[in-house]
Amino acid sequence: MPAQADINFEKELWETAVTLRGTVAPADYKHFVLPLLFLRYLSLRYEEHHRQLELLLADPKSVYYTGDPAIDREILEDPGEYMRANVFVLPEEATWDYLRQQARAGDIKLKLDNAMRLLEEAYPEKLGGVLPRIYAASNLSVDQTAGLISLFSKEIFAARNGADLLGRTYEYFISNFASTEGNRGGEFFTPSSIVRLLVEMLEPTEGHKIFDPANGSGGMFVQSARFTGGVETIPGGNSTVSHSGLSFYGQERIENTLRLCRMNLILHGLDGDIRLGDSLLNDNHPALKADIVIANPPFNLRGWGASKIDGKDQRLRIGYGRGQPTDSNANYMWMMHFLHHLADGGSAGYVMANGAMTTNTNEEKATRQALVDGGLVDCIAQLPDKLFFGTGIPCCLWFLSRNRRGSHGYRYRAEEILFVDARQLGQMVNRRQRVLTDDDIRRIADLYRRYKRYDIPEDEPGFCKVVTLDAVQAHDYKLTPGIYVGSQADDEESEAYAEKMPRLVEELRALFARSDELQAQILADLEALS
Repeated sequence: MPAQADINFEKELWETAVTLRGTVAPADYKHFVLPLLFLRYLSLRYEEHHRQLELLLADPKSVYYTGDPAIDREILEDPGEYMRANVFVLPEEATWDYLRQQARAGDIKLKLDNAMRLLEEAYPEKLGGVLPRIYAASNLSVDQTAGLISLFSKEIFAARNGADLLGRTYEYFISNFASTEGNRGGEFFTPSSIVRLLVEMLEPTEGHKIFDPANGSGGMFVQSARFTGGVETIPGGNSTVSHSGLSFYGQERIENTLRLCRMNLILHGLDGDIRLGDSLLNDNHPALKADIVIANPPFNLRGWGASKIDGKDQRLRIGYGRGQPTDSNANYMWMMHFLHHLADGGSAGYVMANGAMTTNTNEEKATRQALVDGGLVDCIAQLPDKLFFGTGIPCCLWFLSRNRRGSHGYRYRAEEILFVDARQLGQMVNRRQRVLTDDDIRRIADLYRRYKRYDIPEDEPGFCKVVTLDAVQAHDYKLTPGIYVGSQADDEESEAYAEKMPRLVEELRALFARSDELQAQILADLEALS
């Protein structure tokens, strides 16, 4: 299959939606569009299941067949028949037919807010806090609102598998919003080729607990379910269901993004324990031990509140030289958070800034050293640039594992690390964006699976090499793949200027601070002698 950009579905829908934006800020527009798409999905799912029940009730070969119109009517109106299929029975004023008929009414925005309220009140456990009541107070005109309702009323969605099309449309819109918002888009969306690579390397299987403490719009969860075959359309039917056998846990600090995630899960027939809050400062899953931790945390986060972390915090047992983290960069605090939530035998795979592979800031280097010496670093894969929307800054993938000593079906590999230099992979799909192709993803994922389960793969100069911990220690614990696979003797210059300069400034500040400490100590010693 040729490479495809993330934005590659129903272009006409997107272009129409954008023309209806009006006076709404581009970064806010998704919060008006996506809940409407979600509402259309809920209504369509109900309509589809209602039609399915009607067919079953009319079929003498069906177990639903009664031949009694009164009983048939009771079955069609029984909420339990719908909830068993994960379908919501909508209040009349929240149905799409009602809203479509009222689309040109002067109070249509009030009616939309009311529809959201009715649904949340009807299903507080499933939909509480998911549906925003923001339309009446918005700058959207009646015409713009009616245009959006008309957009999602297109005949294509009334066809067989229309609900599945809406799920794909939701993903497509999320991707496009991320593209148009550039760097801000990364707060809620990770490009799908990166997500697919992470998931295929981590290999979620039935029974696994999946945790994403920076879950954004939930793409990691949806792709994990797809990997296990748990998101599909019922053969002969029109309903998307989940039977992945996975349990999903997440945390997200931005409330609007949390809503996007919960809608995304429902749209794909999934459920999860997704909580609001800052994962580093207010861990809302304190007792969770996950089989897989998968994340794309915010890179190089400064001023994140390190002083609020208790020095006895259990997450600090491995890193920071058993000292206090600093506000200069949260990258390694995220790693400690991932490890803390990793069950015995589990693995963590996450996106990280390239600078984390080589930083010499005291606390961060001490943590990297502890991770290597503790036999926790399983694989480092450096990715090409331009994979993220709005920025050309390259990144890398880290994999930490608690199964490196030959447990849980994996081979013993505690004294080695797999390095992959994938910077030459990927295809440009436009002037600004690159994606990893299916072949690229398969090549890297197959290599990692073989390394974990079977034997040491042969070196591929310039691409991959399995390296002993002694060799990493001899290179001052630098984890840049290019150092080891032979693409460059020392690969630090591949770090982007926008990322490297702030890191060097922080290191210089740390050196100045240490200099001040030493001067003060020397003066104190001299005074003691006088």
